[in-house]
Amino acid sequence: KLEGLKTIAVTTNGINLARLLPRLKEAGLNAINISLDTLVPAKFEFIVRRKGTGFSSKATVLILAVMLCLPFLQVNCVVMRGFNEDELLGFVDFTKDLPLDVRFIEYMPFDGKQSFFEILHGMG
Repeated sequence: KLEGLKTIAVTTNGINLARLLPRLKEAGLNAINISLDTLVPAKFEFIVRRKGTGFSSKATVLILAVMLCLPFLQVNCVVMRGFNEDELLGFVDFTKDLPLDVRFIEYMPFDGKQSFFEILHGMG
């Protein structure tokens, strides 16, 4: 309700967002950036390193956001060689009929030497 405020946005991993989204929309939320690096549930569980917080919850968030008619929705996908680069066309297909944008982000190693898997497992 601040004068001149046009956009209220959130960047999120999506955990708990489905539960909070209707109230956030009432409070003025009109833009969401959600991270989603894979469409494969097993890969998703590998990335977050816990079971039960799978892809279906993020898909639910996207569908709910579309149903709530939020004007700006974006999916951020970090592309990692040997892990999810084979899913790019799947992301395009998954989102082609939804009112959202997909942004593919290049994976950058933290020190230029470690791979994604080495970082996840504290190796190297």
